[in-house]
Amino acid sequence: MRELTVLYDAGCGLCRRFKDWLAAQTPAPDGCGGVVRLRFVAAGSADARARYPALDHAATLRDVTVVADDGSVYVGDRAWIVCLWATGEHRHTAVRLASPAMRPVAKAMVQAAAGLRRLSGGDYADECDGRCDRQGRADA
Repeated sequence: MRELTVLYDAGCGLCRRFKDWLAAQTPAPDGCGGVVRLRFVAAGSADARARYPALDHAATLRDVTVVADDGSVYVGDRAWIVCLWATGEHRHTAVRLASPAMRPVAKAMVQAAAGLRRLSGGDYADECDGRCDRQGRADA
């Protein structure tokens, strides 16, 4: 893999912060003398729909989704793991999280992040664009 496209919810403060953090990381080697490049596209956008017409774009707004240059699609905890894998500093952590023994930990981390998105209070509530309501439910 030489390039990964990360589809993120541009209307979510937490998602934007994750995108900014990920974009600031040093890329990992791609194994061919280059690095794994990351591209960021707003989930559900016209650009995302044009690039990936076969994806369920409503689902990409609920769960981080990553599309590799070979056509592989990663969703949820697998998407988070492949994002970490693309970074030089966190590749080792990604490999550990991908192991069968650690996958429950990766899934729990993704569920915790999803819970933060749904909080009605806290650091991200003021950045809600209306997809989340004050009872903590996310609209599809």
